[in-house]
Amino acid sequence: MPLTYGKYLKIPELLGLQKGFSDPPQHDEPLFIIIHQAYELWFKLTLHEVDSAVAHLDAGRVAEATRLLRRVVEVQHLLISQVRILETMRPQDFLGFRYHLNPASGFQSVQFRELEFLLGLKDAAVCGRLVCEPEEAERLQRRLADRSLSDAVDDLLVRRGFPRDPPPSAPPGGATEPEEWRLQALARIYEEPDAHADLAALCEVLIEMDECLALWRAHHVQMVERMIGAKRGTGGSDGVAYLRSTLPKRAFPDLWRVRSHLGQEPEAEK
Repeated sequence: MPLTYGKYLKIPELLGLQKGFSDPPQHDEPLFIIIHQAYELWFKLTLHEVDSAVAHLDAGRVAEATRLLRRVVEVQHLLISQVRILETMRPQDFLGFRYHLNPASGFQSVQFRELEFLLGLKDAAVCGRLVCEPEEAERLQRRLADRSLSDAVDDLLVRRGFPRDPPPSAPPGGATEPEEWRLQALARIYEEPDAHADLAALCEVLIEMDECLALWRAHHVQMVERMIGAKRGTGGSDGVAYLRSTLPKRAFPDLWRVRSHLGQEPEAEK
């Protein structure tokens, strides 16, 4: 029999993966499962694209890396919009099956933690707190040890002539902090966009990725509070309080900091 659409995409297997735990079955549990399975599929694609973007940056193919990261931004917009579908549930609908989830929790999404690590948001303590399969734990440890997208961007800036070492005039023991050299490099890129057009485009897609991640976190917090109020999370976390604590996270903090330094008048010579 020739290859069919269903066989190529393994549709029968895919449609058999939405098995609820509630008894009697709750109407909205399939919605909850499908949304979160879709998230994991999009996380898988995002990891694939960011890994490829890192390889392109290492090879100097900045435009191709930027193109793939632009795709990631479009995926992020979709992830944000999916929260609105979850918000069509009423609190009582969610509570009808929520306790069947214990002790599982979205905190345990290994792919999301991999994505954080890949972007540069590395926290070794997460590995100790995460309940997952041995293969997943090994995967996460590899991500923790591997270079991140942030590392690849730093290396690219150095190869493009932005000095990472302290300037010759720096006093002994007064080496420039890594974030300061990066900040100076980013300021030059933004102040001379024609001379660094590909780097400027890369910077803009990176900050858009960071913004989308922040928007997703913020919308997710509001959705969770709308569903469960101040209840603890199913995995034992503080629920909304924990989620709120993640809101200030930035994968590329210097791209935000540099905005404060642009367009400033030079200090008058003394």
